[in-house]
Amino acid sequence: MTIFIAPDKKWTVDKLQVQVYPGRSELGISAAQEAAEAIRERLREQDRVRIVFAAAPSQNEFLEQLCREEGIDWSRITAFHMDEYIGLRKGAAQRFSEFLRRNIFDKVCPGTVHLIDGCEDVEAECRRYEELIQEAPIDIVCLGIGENGHIAFNDPPVADFADQEMIKPVPLEEACRLQQVNDGCFPDLSSVPTHAITLTIPALMSGKRLFCMVPGPTKRQAVRNTLTQPVSTACPATVLRSHPNCTLYVDVESYDDGELV
Repeated sequence: MTIFIAPDKKWTVDKLQVQVYPGRSELGISAAQEAAEAIRERLREQDRVRIVFAAAPSQNEFLEQLCREEGIDWSRITAFHMDEYIGLRKGAAQRFSEFLRRNIFDKVCPGTVHLIDGCEDVEAECRRYEELIQEAPIDIVCLGIGENGHIAFNDPPVADFADQEMIKPVPLEEACRLQQVNDGCFPDLSSVPTHAITLTIPALMSGKRLFCMVPGPTKRQAVRNTLTQPVSTACPATVLRSHPNCTLYVDVESYDDGELV
């Protein structure tokens, strides 16, 4: 029997729907249930559904529950991911393609999986992946928000709300690289790659439905900035407030009522 978890609080900021949960487990379960229903609904309406996934520890509970959801014909899903390190050796556990293989792709076996390869010619890889992204509309994007407010690897210095590209190579801010250490993905800053390939903000925002999962105390400032700062690339995640169908899922550790008064 499916148990639905009601949020402790829900409201909208501009167009962004915000839901607060008591913990990251409840957040992940609820977000996955809502995402699964959106996938099932689109599968009833069209032959294939195209989904972009984020790879980060913040997505763990969400992905775990999504794999459990019934009634999804994964053979009709085309899966993408939104970013990848440049130069990290093939098979490295920190590669985002490997994270998603472990946490969802090898479990549910989507019909088609398009992976970004950061070890190939970067310009050629960007052209290849952009062609795949543009073959048809993106139905669903499952994402998070970085400690510096990035979405995908669009850090404040490189974020562009009107980017003409769908995917591009970018340098990574030190704050972004430190987050990878804080998340336990790398032992120290020197081990974290300095550049990555990322879907741009227009590519992410082109998704018809966005699910944004942001648990944990290290994300509290980013959540605060996302909900209260002017919409600008100073905090790239603020752009989510302009999307017509995006839900932000937070927990009591990443959101504090008192801080937003």
